[in-house]
Amino acid sequence: MAKKALINRELKREALAKKFATKREALFAVINNASASDEERFQARLQLQTIPRNAAPVRQRRRCALTGRPRGNFRKFGLGRTKIREIAMRGEIPGVIKASW
Repeated sequence: MAKKALINRELKREALAKKFATKREALFAVINNASASDEERFQARLQLQTIPRNAAPVRQRRRCALTGRPRGNFRKFGLGRTKIREIAMRGEIPGVIKASW
């Protein structure tokens, strides 16, 4: 089980990313607009720097929904590899069977 502080940090990043998403998109639209003046684009960059870094979606990390494990996660299930194995062995995931050849 991951530390509660690390899990809470990820939740905080998710909330910040959601809160500042529209503002970030608007600023990036100005920055990437070639027809905007250099001064406008520079001001947009300065405003973008005032937004917290943790508001960037890139800084988020996918974690297991049950254990909070940061590595070995499957997007399809939202779980870590160990929990997928345990649940699949009990037959609780439809269509997932143990491979044998």
